[in-house]
Amino acid sequence: MSTGLFADFESPRLRVALVALVCAFSFFVNLGQAEVNLMEARNFVAAREMAAGGSWIIPTMNGALRLAKPPLPTWAVAGVIKLTHQPANPALLRLPAAIMSTLLVFFFWGLLRELTRQLPGETEAPGRTAWLGALVLASSLLMITVGREGHWDIFANSLMVGTLWALARAWNAAKGSGGWFALSGLLLGGAILSKGPVTPYAMLLPFLVAFGVPRLHPERGPLTSARKRGLLLLAALGLLVGLAWPTYLAVQDMVAPAALAVARLEATSWVERHSRPFWDYWNFAVFAGIWAPVALAVLAVRFARPRAGRYVPYTTALAWLLLSLLLLSLVPEKKERYMLPLMPPLAILMAGLLRHFETVLRQNPTQQPETRLLRIWAGLLTLLFALVPVAMAVANLPGFGIGSLPFGCALVLFWGLAVVLGRTLRQVVRPVFVMGVALTAMAVLVSLILPAHAVWSERKAEPGLRRSDALQHNPALARLPWYTLEELHIKEVWRAGRAAPSWPRSADSVLLRPTRPIAVLTGSKIARQLPATWRNQVRLHVVDSFYLDRNRDGGFWRVFIVEPK
Repeated sequence: MSTGLFADFESPRLRVALVALVCAFSFFVNLGQAEVNLMEARNFVAAREMAAGGSWIIPTMNGALRLAKPPLPTWAVAGVIKLTHQPANPALLRLPAAIMSTLLVFFFWGLLRELTRQLPGETEAPGRTAWLGALVLASSLLMITVGREGHWDIFANSLMVGTLWALARAWNAAKGSGGWFALSGLLLGGAILSKGPVTPYAMLLPFLVAFGVPRLHPERGPLTSARKRGLLLLAALGLLVGLAWPTYLAVQDMVAPAALAVARLEATSWVERHSRPFWDYWNFAVFAGIWAPVALAVLAVRFARPRAGRYVPYTTALAWLLLSLLLLSLVPEKKERYMLPLMPPLAILMAGLLRHFETVLRQNPTQQPETRLLRIWAGLLTLLFALVPVAMAVANLPGFGIGSLPFGCALVLFWGLAVVLGRTLRQVVRPVFVMGVALTAMAVLVSLILPAHAVWSERKAEPGLRRSDALQHNPALARLPWYTLEELHIKEVWRAGRAAPSWPRSADSVLLRPTRPIAVLTGSKIARQLPATWRNQVRLHVVDSFYLDRNRDGGFWRVFIVEPK
């Protein structure tokens, strides 16, 4: 049995409670603190318009068709808006993503339990390896940064991990596997409806190769007729559900040309947009955060395979990881959140090495090189904890500088953790203790530092500037349709609280004369842009204005009411 900080967590209920607690800190605490970023603004605007009466099948964004992203995540956020009637609360709009992040962790827990069921290390402490893997994944840096933002990547990755869990459960089932294969197919369809072919390419394909090739995964077992039928059912359901929406668009005469153009644009964007070098993702181990030293150690194959292989299918998980890395690296378009498919196989490998550390160092606390590596990890954590209050003092942000309550809490908690962990460096360092301190530190970081980051983002803001959100409170604009003469940045559309599409034009690009009063938002002189034939047929008067950014240099727009005489 395990001893140490987690010794009492052998009860399934206690294990679930701890994983849920870590997920609560990682994905829910201070969920509304960060400013809505560009991708979130696009997603939230589409959900807001859907909930306000737009089509739930053919979404729009700022009044224009939004066909670049499948609608399942938009449905989730729009559903929250309909239930809460709060379309401008970032914490509520991020809630579906946070829930999907938590679901991903529990799906992963179940997947790892299936993958380790027959390994020799399971007899020592049944289910402990999978539990540790869930804790590691839930507290990894990339999971936290992506999982608490309203990006659609987390939906696709969560449902894809669920697909793999249900597939592994079906594969291991002695009988009655049809239901699990069907569930796997439905989850696969949901993943496709969340992000298109991205996660089948980056996660499912590498998993099938790594676990399907006998040389990589000797424990695979025979491909029986029942398993063949199950895989066909999985593929059929996945394609049926996942392709239902694009198929619907394809048969709509008014929408099909636009959908085809968007599909072509999205295909070319993988090559032309956000293009980065082939090796850009090779630093993925750093995104494990507090577990980064363990992640680096587990990638040293000659060291890690004979140690972690007793507890996890090391060769198979490593193949899954490297194949995913290769496929992601082949695509020129790269973003940090696109590395999310690398985190589950990396967490599997780390869980195996951590279980080895637990077992071996319990029997021989001074065994090398395990003790040396554990001391290096503990030393790096100690240094990090000691520097956090120093960094807060140097930044001296309003409300977080020396003398503030958050600074005092950070000083006590982080220096306390540094002292406690530093003292253990003089004694026998136990893995479970270091893991417990690391998880505690991550919870404190999320609780104290995320609000400071929000203040840091606003540090250059000019006080007193009127922003576009103030337009929501102008009664003169409440009942009028809004239009723009130039393209308004989508973050400003989100801030303004309602759609402001381009002023409609005729087939020859001439502005259409309004038949009733309209509001026009513009950063230029409107009179010069009106057609000469009807300039004297409308009245113009300014009713509001706003700045586009946190300071005056970002641009200044006026709001006119244009009404026919």
